[in-house]
Amino acid sequence: MRIVGIIQARMGSTRLPGKVLRQLGGRSVLGWVVRAARESHALDDLVVATTTLAADDVVVAECRRLGVDCHRGPVDDVLTRFVQALEGRAGDAVMRFTADCPLLDPTVIREAALVYRAVPGLDYLSTSLARTMPRGLDVEIVGRAALDRADREADAYHRTHVTSYVYEHPGDARLLGLAYRPVADDLRVTLDTEDDWRLISRVVSELGDGCVPTRTLVGWLRERPEVCGLNAHVRQKALQDA
Repeated sequence: MRIVGIIQARMGSTRLPGKVLRQLGGRSVLGWVVRAARESHALDDLVVATTTLAADDVVVAECRRLGVDCHRGPVDDVLTRFVQALEGRAGDAVMRFTADCPLLDPTVIREAALVYRAVPGLDYLSTSLARTMPRGLDVEIVGRAALDRADREADAYHRTHVTSYVYEHPGDARLLGLAYRPVADDLRVTLDTEDDWRLISRVVSELGDGCVPTRTLVGWLRERPEVCGLNAHVRQKALQDA
């Protein structure tokens, strides 16, 4: 069972343009995601999927500096971008990452891959089917056949979110959710606004330039409600609006 990691990254963002290349603890936000994926030792291949826009030339340059493969595809049809990125790559499933989640835990990535490989016939696995983790630490894996079906059938916002068609229209697909303790679904460590940046920067300034275990991060945040409050008011966009 070969799993290909694909990181979607682009400079365009309605709420925080250029966020994926902001410098955080001495490396780019995209660099944090690449490092977490690599440190998981769970992936057979890794590629960044960006767009053909000239503004994303800098993403391509950063991928070259990081030594990670890069594919350029459509701007808004991210599903097509993923399918194109898979062409010519040996992979039975895709682990999808977004480049605005710098605090990903390599252990969670590895555990998700181990479970996916251990369950025959699984089409989709995620830590967010019934969310227990902070937003920004979630991991999801989709089988190649399920992704191809989505590419044939999906329209509208499903083409932006890549996997949403699979779990909203499962049909005969086999879905599996992973849950983690302590439950911390109220916390937010994804990067979409300046207030998210303030929280993430505080985490890195206190805990250092390294991947932090989920339990350690949650415990640290629980002990500091003033830090959690930095972005507690930020609301995640609905799938239809993002």
